[in-house]
Amino acid sequence: MSLHLIFPLALAFLLGFYCYWKRPASRLPLPPGPKKLPLIGNLLDMPSTFEWVTYMDWSRKYDSDILHLNAAGKSIVVLSSLEAVEDLLVKRAATYSSRPRLPMVNELMSWESGLAFMKYGDQWRTHRRLFYETFNPVSVQGFRGEIRDGSYDLLRRVLREPDYILGHLRHMAAKIVMSVAYGIEISPKNDPYIALADKAVEGLMTALVPGRFLVDALPVLKYVPSWFPGAGFKRRAKKWSDLANRMMEEPYAEAKHKIAIGTAPHSFVRDTLASVEESENRQGLEFIIQATARTMYTAGTGTTVSVLGTFVLAMLFHPEAQKKAQAEIDSVVGNGRLPDFDDEPSLPYVSAVMKEVLRWINPTPIAVPHFLDTEDEYRGYRIPAKSIIVPNTHAILHDEVTACRLVFLRRAAILIDYLKAVYPEPYTFKPERYLKDGKINPDMPSIEIVYGFGRRICPGRHMADLSVWLSLTCILATFDITKAIGSDGNPIQPALKYFPGLVVQPLPFECSITPRSKEARELIQATMDDGLLE
Repeated sequence: MSLHLIFPLALAFLLGFYCYWKRPASRLPLPPGPKKLPLIGNLLDMPSTFEWVTYMDWSRKYDSDILHLNAAGKSIVVLSSLEAVEDLLVKRAATYSSRPRLPMVNELMSWESGLAFMKYGDQWRTHRRLFYETFNPVSVQGFRGEIRDGSYDLLRRVLREPDYILGHLRHMAAKIVMSVAYGIEISPKNDPYIALADKAVEGLMTALVPGRFLVDALPVLKYVPSWFPGAGFKRRAKKWSDLANRMMEEPYAEAKHKIAIGTAPHSFVRDTLASVEESENRQGLEFIIQATARTMYTAGTGTTVSVLGTFVLAMLFHPEAQKKAQAEIDSVVGNGRLPDFDDEPSLPYVSAVMKEVLRWINPTPIAVPHFLDTEDEYRGYRIPAKSIIVPNTHAILHDEVTACRLVFLRRAAILIDYLKAVYPEPYTFKPERYLKDGKINPDMPSIEIVYGFGRRICPGRHMADLSVWLSLTCILATFDITKAIGSDGNPIQPALKYFPGLVVQPLPFECSITPRSKEARELIQATMDDGLLE
């Protein structure tokens, strides 16, 4: 065994022994799961990449939608069905709405002021209230102009450089969020704020994966000196912490500068700073505004790029869906204008395509974990206090059959003999599953679960939906997405591969994106502002 592993494993042994010795006595069994080794439990079993696949395999192996794992004394409960998630994270939200400690992210990487990672309580409520005031379903309509500008800019960029689609999607998402949050117009190329934020968020997404860093299971490791063998995580955390702090401070300072000289446009920072100008706690509220603006970028860009990247891949693999969506747009919008928000009710198939994109390869296969402070009981199982609750969104959105349970008496569960198909052929891209009689089927489960659960659902989801829908619809209206042709004259089959993390991102792929017609090209060019892409 290498020397750099001896110290962490020794600590794991001691902590596991302590937690085992101090474990509460209870007659109720724990939920099923992989066999636990003495003291360290499942520490060696914990997946470090594509965790949702391993968890789903375990759920099938142990025939349970609720699993229990033990990582060196830390209790982890994985939920893999909509029923279990709703029963615990929604119906018992007052108990299940906190967050785990997250030593790597919060204590070493300076993300403790991020709304998504805060403990449930008054501070979290204050941050969320401020966020919701700007991004509730009504207020978010005031940012239609910024979303429209970002979507049209995306079309122009694709028209000019069709081989750089993922880069264009990242620029579009960043352009909208920076405009909405800070009132900053980003540079056409190599924007310094975007480069900074992308590096900071990349580190965050890496560190948020459950089991990725041992310090999350053994918080005492955060005191290990950076030079110590095996403490590479400390050096990475320092680098990511510096980026996280700069990401919060630099664009905020630019927004305040624009406010001071009178050139700041409508934005979250400008409007909220004006509303607290006379507050006695202005300094404290200003920090919350600063942290909330950073959260907007963190939450808004990665998921948008993931969803729209998956949309392009879906159209490559399923050209019949693309043609059907384009025919619907042509019949409603025609070829004399671009689609707009008011067209959405008349485009049910396009909306079904968007829902299926979110489900097929959902952007957040594992939701940000919840935390249980006090012991609970569910279906005759004991859910230990201080458990990390991991919702497996991927498993839920690829669940072929759901069992409907009635009542649970102590250890024995009474299960009625009723099964219904939720997502037949779950790995097949089928927008029709969301339609009934030519309209969106209201009986299908809500796709909102891709944004989280219960009280911790992402408050920026309404903004994300508007951005994704308009961009997706405008692309369908103006471009054909087809497979690229190789040097041998044959179509290139794209690889359906993703970079793993809390938000999965498609790896670069080849495709051909061309204007559908001369009229489509002219519509895109008509949105051009002089010099915008120079």
